[in-house]
Amino acid sequence: MSEKKNEKITSREVDFAKWYTDVCKAADLVDYSSVKGSMIIRPYGYAIWERIVAILDQKFKETGHVNVQMPMFIPESLFNIEKEHVEGFAPEVAWVTQGGKEPLEEKMIVRPTSEVLFCEHFKKIIKSYRDLPLLYNQWCTIVRWEKETRPFLRSREILWQEGHTMHATEEEAKEETLRMLGVYQDLQENYLALPVITGKKTEKEKFAGAEASYTIEAMMWDGIALQNGTSHYFGNGFAKAFGIQFLNKNNELETPYQTSWGVTTRMIGSIIMVHGDDYGLVLPPNIAPTKVAIIPIGKVDEVVSEIVCDLKAKDITYMVDNSEKSPGFKFAEAEVKGYPIRLEVGERDLKEGIITVVRRDTLEKIKVKKEEVISTVLELLPKIQKDMFDRAKERRDQMIYEASTYEEFLDHTKKHNGFIKTRWCGKETCEDKIKEDTTYKSRCIIREVEDGKCVCCGARAKYEIYFGKQY
Repeated sequence: MSEKKNEKITSREVDFAKWYTDVCKAADLVDYSSVKGSMIIRPYGYAIWERIVAILDQKFKETGHVNVQMPMFIPESLFNIEKEHVEGFAPEVAWVTQGGKEPLEEKMIVRPTSEVLFCEHFKKIIKSYRDLPLLYNQWCTIVRWEKETRPFLRSREILWQEGHTMHATEEEAKEETLRMLGVYQDLQENYLALPVITGKKTEKEKFAGAEASYTIEAMMWDGIALQNGTSHYFGNGFAKAFGIQFLNKNNELETPYQTSWGVTTRMIGSIIMVHGDDYGLVLPPNIAPTKVAIIPIGKVDEVVSEIVCDLKAKDITYMVDNSEKSPGFKFAEAEVKGYPIRLEVGERDLKEGIITVVRRDTLEKIKVKKEEVISTVLELLPKIQKDMFDRAKERRDQMIYEASTYEEFLDHTKKHNGFIKTRWCGKETCEDKIKEDTTYKSRCIIREVEDGKCVCCGARAKYEIYFGKQY
């Protein structure tokens, strides 16, 4: 590691919340504005989001989905059609009551999610089984009036994607729900280097209006959970509420089945909180907008030009810091930005034909021959990606605890953060009691079981489940 840590960043051991905010600011990912509860995503932060968008958008299109754009505003009467949905979102809704100088004839909300807009549209365009499946996705912003906000994790204005699909059969819709959960898991593990736990949400925690919700749960460095994506099976409840029907092959009217699924910029927060350190951001190579930072020291323009040409030929993104800042300042800036690899190209070292390659994840310095720089970079990038995932998984696994009695459960919550794997009867009263006693909430159901006792009440257990604190 470097001898001196970044003075702009509070140690995560001292104050994890302050550390997180410091990294967001020091890495120039976000800024604050006069719009309370919303953030400005700076160019570097947005570049990370663009990488996520590009990867997911390609995966969506490979699975047959197409992009659409729905209105931002939802009339009150339209929003009220599905009652359970309304009740679930009512506390977070932002209302529009006036247009220009005139009060609106009907209040509108700024979309917190778009199920009702899609359903209204689906009713118009679905007529026959030939119209199904409809596989739509939308990249947009939503508004949820959060009381407490933090950069990327919780904001009143959120960048996200929301997929909405309609299917002829229940089986097809359920298959779609789990397929898209798998797409999210692939993104998390193979691009963001985040080990995740997937499973079904409890009835209490499922999406408002859904029959079943599935989640991707990541554990942050401090042992607290972050829900990084959800996929929902709606059955045909929304479709019935909106009167959506189609003629099947026998020329009979049927009601289609629906799914929705989404992820947000919250994932950037999880990258920071899982991989970051006291020097700043640490980006997995597969998601980093800039994979290599080149730091020239002295008169080395010719060699730097050669390296740049070679990186371009291998389609490796890079930046060259030609600023007039000192080498030490440039090194620190490259560290806080989290570029996976730093190349220190020094006039003195080049006399011996040497260039220093630095891994951001470990800050290990490797002296290599000038002609071996590109091959070293190509070898290190996948290794860094794998090592970051493996380290995160090892840390996560060390913070997964098991409890078979309530005493054990309570003891874990008092000693450390983390996930607690246990058994549960399925009753909301036990779920509520655990939350009231410990602030731990159900994260996801792993599987159904036929043996064991509920950790809370001692009745026969129905599920194996994870509990944990959440951001």
